[in-house]
Amino acid sequence: MTGTTSLIPEQRRQRILRLLRKEQVLSYRQITEHLGVSQMTARRDVSALAEQGRLLATQGGAAAITKMVSEPRRADKAAVNRLQKSAIAELAASFVTDAMTIYLDAGTTVQAMRPHLESRRDLTIVSNDLGTIQAFLDHPSAELICVGGRVDRDNESMVGRLAALTLAELSLDLAILSTSSWDAHHGATTPMDAKVEAKRAAHASATSSILLADSAKFGTYAKYRVLGLDDFVAVITDDGLSDTDSAELGSIDGANVQIAVVDAMS
Repeated sequence: MTGTTSLIPEQRRQRILRLLRKEQVLSYRQITEHLGVSQMTARRDVSALAEQGRLLATQGGAAAITKMVSEPRRADKAAVNRLQKSAIAELAASFVTDAMTIYLDAGTTVQAMRPHLESRRDLTIVSNDLGTIQAFLDHPSAELICVGGRVDRDNESMVGRLAALTLAELSLDLAILSTSSWDAHHGATTPMDAKVEAKRAAHASATSSILLADSAKFGTYAKYRVLGLDDFVAVITDDGLSDTDSAELGSIDGANVQIAVVDAMS
């Protein structure tokens, strides 16, 4: 055992996902040995991750998911990787300066930028995300543009052709995009075709684009390709990537991957 019994559930589950990216399949015995927890705790963690669609629970343990066929609900995504999302959001906010017009894509990582933009003045915030728009209602100087379209109830955002048409009429300084899955070969992908048009429209309307993607999502891909990693001026992730993952990303010509260091004491 590795003496990790003091880890909170979210930290344990991140370790399980990292191990799976390397091993692809883990038995409950391997999980208990790596994490220093009881088999009952290991089973609870695997069950929770399986419910969130982040791994496959097998009879004797867990298997990695490489192809994503559906996205977790927003409520499920909001409950995981909070430290990682906060670190990524803080680094992303450093790209934003006063008087910018920025697009904030749907997602809990992007919404986590809100406290880091409090001091920016005269921003125009464009978003298809209901939670993000609500979060900026009390910003002291930001103008808000809510992108309309078909409502994705699970993710509380607007998607589809109408959203893309609105974004095509705007001139953005910066588009900050999210993704549910990403890897070195496929780039940023999504299992929902209705999301592709809006993401691409935001990218096309912007002077530059940034991708926010936590390390737990790396190594997975979905049916619909959004953009390649080299289409972004920066891809911001957290420090949970393995050496193999980092080397794989480093081999992509033109890709600029920036690492947000997670403060585990936060």
